[in-house]
Amino acid sequence: MKVFVTGACGQLGFDTVTELWRRGHEVAASDMLTEASGLPGGVEYVSLDITDAGAVRGALERIRPDAVIHCAAWTAVDAAEEPENREKVFAVNAGGTRNIALAARDIGCKMLYISTDYVFDGQGTEPWDADCKSFAPLNVYGESKLAGEEAVRELVEKMFIVRIAWVFGRHGKNFVKTMLRAGRTHDEVRVVCDQTGTPTYTPDLARLLVDMAATEEYGTYHATNEGGFISWYDYTKEIYRQAGLETHVTPVTSAEYGNSLAKRPFNSRLDKSKLGAHGFDRLPPWQDALRRYLSDMGEKVYE
Repeated sequence: MKVFVTGACGQLGFDTVTELWRRGHEVAASDMLTEASGLPGGVEYVSLDITDAGAVRGALERIRPDAVIHCAAWTAVDAAEEPENREKVFAVNAGGTRNIALAARDIGCKMLYISTDYVFDGQGTEPWDADCKSFAPLNVYGESKLAGEEAVRELVEKMFIVRIAWVFGRHGKNFVKTMLRAGRTHDEVRVVCDQTGTPTYTPDLARLLVDMAATEEYGTYHATNEGGFISWYDYTKEIYRQAGLETHVTPVTSAEYGNSLAKRPFNSRLDKSKLGAHGFDRLPPWQDALRRYLSDMGEKVYE
């Protein structure tokens, strides 16, 4: 299978390229950087601005992949709220995705689009069903990712939409790295306790995406790690427990925390039952994923 991965220098894109290469697939990878470092040998790298429709079409027509795994996105949620950034955010997450979708449609390849729990309003306590149509994003990032979903559904017949949440991986910034840094420089940290969801570890998700790309089980899915629903406060407590840090964690409400430009959903619980119904393995428990992540990052892990 020949696969084209966008956003290859990001957390998920990098691990997806690595997983494809590990399994012996032919891989072409793209990102905005002129050159990419650290990608496996033999992977073709293309410097690509996905907002340039002509460049996207040219790349896909030349490479002619069997599938595109579209990981590239504007993910700076708070920065997206800045008025001067709104147009840029939509250019990447909506316009760029439409460019990929049009090119994928025209060459007849599969497309996997990575979306987010932020397409919902985050109200209630019930997990969101993968086929729920009650979209009501709370912020610009969520609006732009929903617009990307709509483009994929409109244009691509052989499509997968995979919604994820609370992403962490070895490459780039993430919540775990931030909390470890804070825990080593502060005696106390304040963490939100009224937003609930489940983390997604990028190497685990990458394995699922590669599995999906080899099938024709098209549709919309939810994919986070198993292990139960937690708050960011609960998550931080477990990070510090496994890392052996004694930093005091104080739970606060979103209103009390008050440092975010963007509104965040309170309910990021995602129903992942559709995965099993279509023959896909669910991701391992997030506690195990965190343990593997810390170990891979050279941390001593306390059981």
